[in-house]
This record gives sequence, C-alpha cells and structure tokens, in this order.
Amino acid sequence: MLFGTRKLPSILGAAPFQSHRVLTTKIRMNKDNAQHNASKSDHQSRLDKFQNVMRTDQTGGWEICWEQGLTPWDLGQPTPVISHLCAIGALPNGRALVPGCGSGHDVVQLACSERYVIGLDISENAIQKARELSSSSPNMRYFTFLKADFFSWRPKELFDLIFDYTFFSAIEPAVRPAWGQQMQKLLRPNGELITLMFPIDNHIGGPPYKVSVSERMTYYKQGKQ
Repeated sequence: MLFGTRKLPSILGAAPFQSHRVLTTKIRMNKDNAQHNASKSDHQSRLDKFQNVMRTDQTGGWEICWEQGLTPWDLGQPTPVISHLCAIGALPNGRALVPGCGSGHDVVQLACSERYVIGLDISENAIQKARELSSSSPNMRYFTFLKADFFSWRPKELFDLIFDYTFFSAIEPAVRPAWGQQMQKLLRPNGELITLMFPIDNHIGGPPYKVSVSERMTYYKQGKQ
C-alpha cells in the first residue's frame, strides 16, 4: 500500500502520519504588539519586493532575488522540525534530497555519516551561498550542492528521503502535476517524502502560492500513473 500509516514522534506530538509524510504546521509568534507589527511590516515589504521581481522576470527572477537578498522564506537556520527529527533519529538513512535548497541549512542539518544529502537549486547565487555557509561544516563529506532544474534532473540513483518545504509552494500551480511525476521518479518505492505545508490560507497569487494537504497528495498519487 503506497500510503501506509505509522506513528511519528515529533514536536507536533506523537500522531499517525502516512509513510510519505505530510507535516502541516502553523507557527504562532507571541510578541509585543509593537515589535510584532514592525516585524510583520518589514516581512511584508520584502515579500512584496520579491513578488514584484518574480512577476517582472520569471526566468531570471530567482537569481535576482538571491543577489539582492530578497529571500523572505529563508529562516537563516535549519527548519525546526527537521532539527528535531534528526535529533530523535526519526528519519531514514541512505540518500536524501532537498529540492529548492536555497542557502542549504536543511541540507547540512540532514547530513551525517549514515545519510548523504544533495541540495538542489536552480539559482547559481543560492548554490554559491549554500557552499559558502557550509564550507566549515564538519559533515562536508556527507552533502553536496548542485545547480539543476528539478523537473529535468536525472540522477543515477534514487532517494530514500526527500524533504520539501518551500519548493512546492514556489512553483506555479500549473506545474504541480509535473512535481508529482518527478517525485515519483526520484523516490524509492519504500522512501519517505516529508513536506511542510505553507501557506495554507486562501490567498490569491504568489509565489508562494497557496497549498493544501489534499492537493499535494493528489498530485503525488497522480504522478505514479
């Protein structure tokens, strides 16, 4: 059965998840109102600039955004849930892939002697930044960064684990069926696809484009057909 159920201990609590896991989380920040509003305003300004660049230049927009630091999705650290899952040993070993890896924090976090990780991004600027930030990592031998188009990339080996956070939400909805097809091609039959849903509201436009658990599951299942 493609989507078997098992329990996954995580920061979200012990709960049943499908073997190709879909983790949905909303991060709520409880701050002083003034600081929160200022931070929200700054984030919205960066997001508006980012979206304006992408609307103006869809082919080279990602390069421009990384060059100008218009990366409002970049946490500047590994995704918290990935750090936790690594700490408790809840992730499969073998080969792992992070498509749309950006500055590579999650790639470095996932890498270890039992798990070799490839960070993939279409932006040369993103790949260069990832390599610079990870140049002193003690786990350097266990990861690499590649500039490539996820949809046309053909690796020699399949993956035991794929982590997708902001990648799915960054691609236009019309391209999402191709996402499901490529995921099916890259993941081993018993591999695990971990995704975090964001954003899950009903806003219009993007990137990031709105997502839902049911939509992503549908595209993934259809990708096998």
